[in-house]
Amino acid sequence: MADDTNTQTFQTPPTAQPYGTPDVPRVAVRGEARIEVDPEIARIGISVNARGTDRRSALEDLTRRNNAVLDLVKSYGEAVEKLETGAFSITPELARQGRGERVRAYHGRVLITAELADFTALGELTTRLADLELTSVDGPWWALRPESPAHGQARRQAVLEAVKRAREYAEALGARLAALVELADLGAEDAGPRLMAAPAGAMRSMAFGGAPDGPAPALDLEPQRQTVYAQVNARFTMTPPQL
Repeated sequence: MADDTNTQTFQTPPTAQPYGTPDVPRVAVRGEARIEVDPEIARIGISVNARGTDRRSALEDLTRRNNAVLDLVKSYGEAVEKLETGAFSITPELARQGRGERVRAYHGRVLITAELADFTALGELTTRLADLELTSVDGPWWALRPESPAHGQARRQAVLEAVKRAREYAEALGARLAALVELADLGAEDAGPRLMAAPAGAMRSMAFGGAPDGPAPALDLEPQRQTVYAQVNARFTMTPPQL
């Protein structure tokens, strides 16, 4: 009786050659790009403070000053892209002398962050904020937006640099590039300063007690150029070299 069972033969796929072969050699290179561009946004940190002999008066003063800061920042309209309250605290200060835990005063604090794209308004706003009672300003910290075209520009330059370098290696051997095998993105990141670390030359923290003779003149702030860095690894196959 004939056996109708179909017999299937499985073949083991050929083992990949990660380093190429004499007939199909590979070349691995790294492409890098570093460009400098103007910043797109500036961030400032605003600290609103209050002090009172009792908790209620400290809270009332802090609320009043916080509202004054928010109203001032919001008055600049579209020049301010983001306004956020980061932290609030009200802390009792204990008397150093005497027995028991006697409260000497209460300290209140609100931290606010503002992000501006209009650098013309930046100098005036920072000066007016620092001119408010018990209000200090830190910054500015210059930066690019995450979706900035500068990041794509740096990545494209890094890829072109990798192709150029690989082609030069191939031509040195009397060969030419045949195909791209792998392109690994090692990241294109903004190496410029961020909010938590003030760069050299940035505006120092300012705090004034008020200007009885009129508003203080606006600061002339020069934007700090931002460095964008990109790096890729690329592997190509090339024709057999002429050795």
